Amino acid sequence: QVDLREFGGGLVQPGASLRLECVATGRPFSTYTMGWFRQAPGKEREFVSALDYSGTNTYYVDSVKGRFTISRDNTKNMMYLQMNSLKSEDTAVYYCAKQTKPFGSLQLGPDQYDTWGQGTQVTVSS
Repeated sequence: QVDLREFGGGLVQPGASLRLECVATGRPFSTYTMGWFRQAPGKEREFVSALDYSGTNTYYVDSVKGRFTISRDNTKNMMYLQMNSLKSEDTAVYYCAKQTKPFGSLQLGPDQYDTWGQGTQVTVSS
């Protein structure tokens, strides 16, 4: 079993940067595609980005392309989301998640992920 926990959220002004971290404990997560999702108040959980188990293939939702960068360090069981040029519309609770199937292709739907962290709040406001 893999347990996930996010760190790094906070309150920042528009244009600022934050780096979210996701720590995996329990079994190693190196064989799984990992993803970041977010949920704003009153909205459904939204896919943000994913990175396959090899660290080679990535995908970003259009609204964060060019501003966010996903990465992972399998030796440390860590995943990261570097968020630059933050906007007010990025305000949400951010979750890291593990895809259900090992060595699976990169998936966008939250139903393809079976393990979630508790979330970390990101607030972008002046």
